[in-house]
Amino acid sequence: MFLSPSHIPRIILFLVCMMVGFTLWEQIFLLNKSFNAINRNWNQLLEISPMNPTPCYPVMNIMFLKTHKTASSTVLNILYRFIENHNLTVALPVSKMHIFHYPRPFKAEYVEGFPSIRQKHNVICNHLRFDLTEVQKIMLNTTQYFSILRNPVSLLESSYVYFRYLPSFNKTRTLNQFLISPLSYYSPHETYNMLIRNTMWYDFGYDNNAEDKEDYVYSVLKEIEQRFQLILIAEYFDESMVLLKNTLCWELEDVVYFKLNFRSKDTIQNLTQESKERAKQWCSLDWKLYKHFNRTFWSRIQDTIGLEKMQQEVEILQARQKEFMQVCLLDGKATDKSKIKDSVLQPAQAGEANILGYNLKPGLDTKTMRVCRSMIMPEHKYINLIRDHQKQKIL
Repeated sequence: MFLSPSHIPRIILFLVCMMVGFTLWEQIFLLNKSFNAINRNWNQLLEISPMNPTPCYPVMNIMFLKTHKTASSTVLNILYRFIENHNLTVALPVSKMHIFHYPRPFKAEYVEGFPSIRQKHNVICNHLRFDLTEVQKIMLNTTQYFSILRNPVSLLESSYVYFRYLPSFNKTRTLNQFLISPLSYYSPHETYNMLIRNTMWYDFGYDNNAEDKEDYVYSVLKEIEQRFQLILIAEYFDESMVLLKNTLCWELEDVVYFKLNFRSKDTIQNLTQESKERAKQWCSLDWKLYKHFNRTFWSRIQDTIGLEKMQQEVEILQARQKEFMQVCLLDGKATDKSKIKDSVLQPAQAGEANILGYNLKPGLDTKTMRVCRSMIMPEHKYINLIRDHQKQKIL
């Protein structure tokens, strides 16, 4: 079959259309393939980096200012467990002590091994009177600073029972009596006068007998704000632990706790309303310190976590705590010192307070026993374990 000359233009047009169509199809195919690849990469990116807050990393370098009578012993236990679990280096007091020569202002030379051991520490957390310059000599530059405060009215009541032997306290039968005329019994020259008036103010490194002047108080509060990244509140301990967990990027298990160094309710003295107001006046520097950081505490929660999410996380923490109590503790609760069977778990006693402790359930497996035992270990016993472990690391 022969093509006439009139057919040739049509054939050429047909071939051109075929070539153009094939080229367009090829481009669409490649574009679709490229789009699928981009889509897969995007999905992978979403899986790796979801549209959530930037992932954080656990804070390992910590300075905890352990204030007196503020539930700080429970916080200390949490820190000791974190130190053990992460094999951290902790600054320990010299001479096998459990405090850094309190009530003297802290000095780096009070740390075991200073200055012969040039390595700086991950954690410092035992009782001391704060001095930033000295603390910085033994801590890393990336250290996060935090502490805990308590309502000074209940703090003073606790101090009265724990430190009943102090001359200013033992001249009266009750705290109500003392607060009627505290200056009749108190001496600012008494060695441990800071345990009687403005204790937290003193622990932060300031004069507990200073005049309560507005400019002075304001400047101190600003100094503390600038140095300490976080101030917790004892009355809201569970909320404090959630906030601590989120701030330090820790896990829930890191902040699950049993209350330590707390007394039986029959040793708590009931204060009249007049006595409570007098206590605020007597410890006015502590009262202003507490009020200020109680306010910033809740502002911090609203700005970072939110009240609704905070409540959810508190409920999760409390549920986990109950699980630990059921697994670890005989009778699932604290008990009187006279009923504690293991001498290592006997809490130290002080003044007229009856410090409670715990018995472990029998028959726990080795791993569970280790975890449970560490959660109820009194601080004066736990520090010895930490000390022995640290010596082995050095050797």
